[in-house]
Amino acid sequence: MSAETAFISPRRPKAKASWRGRITRRILTGMLVLWAAVTLSFISVYLAPGDIVSLLMGEQVHTPAIEAAIRAEWGLDQPLYLQYLHYLWRVLHGDFGRSYMLNTDVSSLVLSQLWPTLKLTGLALVVSLVFAVLMAVTTAHRRWGQRIAGSVELILASTPSFWLGIVLLFIFSFTLRWFPVAGDRSFSSLVLPAFSLGLAQGAVVSQVLRRGLEDALDEPFVLTLRAWGLGNTVIRLRHALRHAALPAVTLTGWLIGGLLSGAVITEQVFGRPGLGKITVDAVLGKDLPVVLAVAIFSALVYVVLSTLVDILYLFIDPRLRDAPAAGEENS
Repeated sequence: MSAETAFISPRRPKAKASWRGRITRRILTGMLVLWAAVTLSFISVYLAPGDIVSLLMGEQVHTPAIEAAIRAEWGLDQPLYLQYLHYLWRVLHGDFGRSYMLNTDVSSLVLSQLWPTLKLTGLALVVSLVFAVLMAVTTAHRRWGQRIAGSVELILASTPSFWLGIVLLFIFSFTLRWFPVAGDRSFSSLVLPAFSLGLAQGAVVSQVLRRGLEDALDEPFVLTLRAWGLGNTVIRLRHALRHAALPAVTLTGWLIGGLLSGAVITEQVFGRPGLGKITVDAVLGKDLPVVLAVAIFSALVYVVLSTLVDILYLFIDPRLRDAPAAGEENS
């Protein structure tokens, strides 16, 4: 038994399988969120001012053939509840209709641009977490480090990602010529966008992680580890960091949402392909089917990643795997 687990309360035998219920409930909650996102997208079409056919057609030239195709696709001659069920059925099968502005299938269009956005978001998430861990581990309980790190984190957290991106472009692309200015041809073109998008969120996570790490370093098991002769770095990285990680992991759910929304602007600054570009083009061109599809796909990505983060709790803290969930304590 390790030093830190010696201070954890004994396991409850009847709660051994509670982690399965937690995962199931989290997946069901994610499905409910997705259903709400699809329902809101359907309602938004009918609450928007103007004729539905004109909204879906956008700035495309109106012709009787296109209007008839839209009415057939959305079942506008049927009762509203049947239109809703038909829309749900299409979305469940990955059918988001057709963009009459671009004359292409919306699902194919969004999927073709989803991977560049996921690459950017994923690398930005890595940048955020690595930055947060490095700042927290090196400055926790160190007064001089806290002052320097606090100033850096305040600057980064209050700096818009697009402005930081412009500064990084000026320094590393136009002046030093280390990275390409735009495009998505290689990994090097992904570095500056990921840093401009991830550093601000990483600064916020760093503050939370440092506070949790300082609390963990004050726990009794740390004294035991020091008595065993373990070094300060080993204690921070292998033992205290795991105890401090839960609040930071909770904040990672917010972090994912911020990265997805920030990717729209960052892709524009760096001239990258992705959901940001097609979203801006769709909004400017009033291409409603594309806007709705991007909103639903973004909700899907957010729910999947947030669910994985919640499941990660169970692997970080073994107490959560054994503790009964809400409503199970009296069963």
